[in-house]
Parts: sequence; C-alpha cells; structure tokens
Amino acid sequence: MANRISLLSAVAALALSGCAAGPDGVASLPQYSDATSGPFLSAEAGLTTPSPLPDEWWRMYRDPVLDGLVVDALAANTDIRQAVGRIDRARAALRSARSDRLPQVGLNSSSTYGQTSQSQTAPGSDRRGASFSVGADLAYEVDLFGRVSSNVDAAQGDVATARADADAVRVMVVADTTLAYANAASAAARIEVARSIVELLDSSLRLTRLRHDAGMADGLAVARIESLRQQRAAAIPEIEAERSAALFALATLTGRAPSQLPAISGERSLPLEITTPLPVGDGAQLLQRRPDVRAAEQRVLSDSARIGVARADLYPRITMGGSVGTSASSLGNIFSGGALGFLLGPLVEWALPNREPVRARIDAAEADADISLAAFDGTVLVAIQETETALSNYARSIEQRRALVLAVDAAVRAARITRAQHREGVINSLDTLDAERTMAEARAALADQDARVSERQIAVFRALGGGWSNDGPGAGA
Repeated sequence: MANRISLLSAVAALALSGCAAGPDGVASLPQYSDATSGPFLSAEAGLTTPSPLPDEWWRMYRDPVLDGLVVDALAANTDIRQAVGRIDRARAALRSARSDRLPQVGLNSSSTYGQTSQSQTAPGSDRRGASFSVGADLAYEVDLFGRVSSNVDAAQGDVATARADADAVRVMVVADTTLAYANAASAAARIEVARSIVELLDSSLRLTRLRHDAGMADGLAVARIESLRQQRAAAIPEIEAERSAALFALATLTGRAPSQLPAISGERSLPLEITTPLPVGDGAQLLQRRPDVRAAEQRVLSDSARIGVARADLYPRITMGGSVGTSASSLGNIFSGGALGFLLGPLVEWALPNREPVRARIDAAEADADISLAAFDGTVLVAIQETETALSNYARSIEQRRALVLAVDAAVRAARITRAQHREGVINSLDTLDAERTMAEARAALADQDARVSERQIAVFRALGGGWSNDGPGAGA
C-alpha cells in the first residue's frame, strides 16, 4: 500500500493523533513519541530482564508433559480451528479481488427455432427455420482510478487481520493450557500440604487426649484441637474439586474429552514456577509482538483502502471489451462458412447525474476507518496497561511469597517449641493449639501463594503476547 507508515515500529504515547484520509484513500496513521519505548515501569531488577521473550516461552518451565500438552492444544483446539477457517475465508476473498486484475472471458452459444412474420419474409423463402450461434466475450477493467488495486489492498489487510486474530487465539490457548496445567499441579501441592497438616493435627490430638486421660488437660483443649483438625480436613475435598476442574479444562483445551486426558497430565504435584528472571523485552517489542495490536493495525489499513474503493466510484469505470462470434442455419455449418462477426471497444460507466449515493458510501468508509483507528489507539493503550499490571502483580506476589516463607519458618519453630513445652507441662494445651493453628494457616497460605505466583507468571506471558511476533509456533495457516 502506498505511503504506508508501519505502526509496528511505533510505540504508544499518551497523545494520540487523528486519522485523515489522503487522495489515494490511505489513512494517515498516527505518529507516537518514544515515551514508552524503554523498559516497563513495573519491571523490577532481579525479577525481569529486558531480553526478548522467547517464542516458546512455556519451555522455560522445563516440563516435557507441559510441552506435549501445548503441542496438542495448538494442533487440536477448536478455537484455533475456527480462526484458521477465517483465514481461509479471507484468502478466498483476496483471490476474488485479485481476479479483477485479469481479463474476464466468457463463452456463449445458442440455438433457436422459430417462424418469422409473412411481411418480413422474402417471397419464396421458408418462414420457419433454425439458427445456431457461438461466440466469446472478453472484458478487462482499466484501473485508472484505483478501485481494483484498493480492493486488493483491503483484502490483503483482511488476510493479515485474520492471521493476527488467529495468533491472538493461539496466545490465549497456550496461556490457558499452561494455566490449567499449573492449576492442577498447584492444587495437587495444596492437597499434599493440607493432608500433612491434618496428619500433624492428628498427632497433636492423640497427645492431647493422652494428657486428658492422665488428668493433665481438660476436655475443652481436646475439643478445640479436634475442631481445628476437622476444619483442615474439610478443606481437602474443595481443593480436589479445583484440581479436577483444572484437568477437565486441560482436556478441553487439548481437544479431548476428560476421559481421554493422559494420566501423566495430572501427576505433577509441585507448583509450576520459573525461578530465573523473566525475559519481558520493552514497550517497542511489545507492540511488535502483540497479535491484537497487529490485527488492529491491519483493520485500519483495510478500512482505509476501502475509502479508495468507494472514492473510485466518483470517476468513470472503463472496461475494454470485445466479442467474436459466428452463426449459421445448421449446426454443421457453424464452423465452416457461418458469418463471422466481432466487436471491439471501451465501455464507460459513470453514474454522473446522482452523486449522493457515492458520497454517502465514501463518508461511511471514512467513518469505518476512523472507528478502526480509535480501536487501534485503545488496543495499544490496553496492551501497555495489561503488561504493566501483570508485571506489578507478579512483583507483589513474589514479595508476598517471601514474607510467607519467613512466616512459615517462624510458625514451625514456634510450634516445635510449644510442643516440647507442652510435653514438659510448662504451658497448657490452649497455647499449643494456638501455635498449631498459626502454623497450619501459614503453611496453607504459602501453598495458596505458590499457586498465585504461577498464575501471575503466566499472566505476564499472556500480556506480553506469548511469543507470536509474526508467525509463532503452530501458526501454520
């Protein structure tokens, strides 16, 4: 497209300019400052690095099971299949638009049998008879005013939009697949923590009952530690349900029924986590990579090209045409002596008297281009906002996890001391119960936080565009 200014090399800024269509129907695309081309505001040293995001970012988890599930999802996911179908439809429309650049050839033939009126028949001639004809027509539109080329540009933009939309679906599917796998693993880890807490409380309960039987503890202490034990046991079925839901989602994402999901998919019982700094790039790389930004850009370009299509109707449409044919009174003579005739010349179509419908279509096309440009501006801002938010949430979740690790260590030490003091009779059972409750709550909170860290890591990768700069893994179409 003439005078195209690439949006992918620009970086969003707060001041967004408007859209104005030039005489060729191509919109003037917005110019942005380099205000946000550097590192992200929320990217913290030690947690992130400005290195470019790798295409297959999920391999950073070093889990072969996850790698296989992602491959399955990219190959079989129904949302991706629909997106690929939309690409095929856009390509078919592009082939149709390009065909307008080629001469249109048509063949025709006819046979008739009839009777002429007596007044139109020469004396002695037969009024009834047969007539056969065959011919060929040729037409070629002379694209003086850019209707055909603008239509091709618009169709090319539609194909690029469909491809970017498909990449956006792939980003979503890979992120959702990784998240479902991470949720299943985190739930398994939380179940193990919950069961270990119940086992520990069972041990404390047995000790407290022995002390009660020996007259060294009252019934209230037994009842309260038994209540805490049952509360912790009651949380396990809910976590098991969350794990099942994550595995069911994983099956759907990989194009399977839940019963067809390989058992190995649910065997991991450690939280999914990357312990090295996350490669996040910068703002300029973000806009090059995000499929929704690329799709929004292509919609601007397509709708701008359609202004040229509409504007071409202000001018004559010139078609060079010709035809050749022959006719005869019998089928056997049609190629051996029939009269041969031909026509050659331009056909000019111009809706000159009423220009208002054409101008209305131009106004509508310009409005569509303005809408697309506004959508692009919003998409750029949302992309930056989502990335900054994801990075900030990830940093806070790591900070919170560090605090919880210290809290668990302190709670475990406190519980160990109180158990020893309880056995020696230095403190009563209620003090031991408080220490046990604090330790159980701290361990459960840390397990929940590990799951949250995994979720927020994946949210960062999703916001970054997931590795599809133009054609990521599994793009295919």
